[in-house]
Amino acid sequence: MSTQTPAKRPNTFLELIFNIAIPSVILMKLSGDEYLGSVNALIIALLFPLGFGLYDFVKNKSMNFISLLGFISTLLTGGIGLFELDVEWLAIKEAAIPSAIGLVVLISGFWGKPLIAKIMLNPLLFNLELIYQTLSNKNKTDVFKTRIQWANHLLAITFVFSAVMNYILAKWIVVSPAGTAEFNEQLGEMTLISYPIIAIPSMIMLIAIMFYVVKSLTKLTGLKLDEIFNGE
Repeated sequence: MSTQTPAKRPNTFLELIFNIAIPSVILMKLSGDEYLGSVNALIIALLFPLGFGLYDFVKNKSMNFISLLGFISTLLTGGIGLFELDVEWLAIKEAAIPSAIGLVVLISGFWGKPLIAKIMLNPLLFNLELIYQTLSNKNKTDVFKTRIQWANHLLAITFVFSAVMNYILAKWIVVSPAGTAEFNEQLGEMTLISYPIIAIPSMIMLIAIMFYVVKSLTKLTGLKLDEIFNGE
């Protein structure tokens, strides 16, 4: 019997430090001409999330779709600032990334392979063999598939929420022309504020969806939580 070594989960603390905290501080505090200047500050700030993304890719030998979009998002932000494009493009970009993810989630459901199932129904976490066998014995497999489809729609809605809030936040905060110190400072402020305003509510929504899936499993199978989850 072969054992697979699961991919190491990313360190959330390091993600916050390299993707949000350090870039925000650089953009907000070091963009003035007396420090790094607007262009150098933007380049250095963007190097941290880019570098962390590349490090994570090399370390885990893989990059999922969402991580790839995050990498592209960082590059687009740099392009908007360095080429001094209209700030409207920043708002569009901020909304486009989560919209693209939400669209992929929605389409995956129509293809009969809802992404929510891959994300949440992890064999390392759930006793899937027992769950599926019990669902089959009780003739509840189709009902569970319907519940998973609904959960997948809810997941797509969380990305719609993120897209709308990202656009509003970008339009509200980043109003200075790209390529200026003010633009960098506002970009840093937006990055910092986006975590409590967007990321935390989105995480709460994901937890609620996870609770809905687990509640559906216990109700349809009659299994207890310690039977549903792997105890290993």
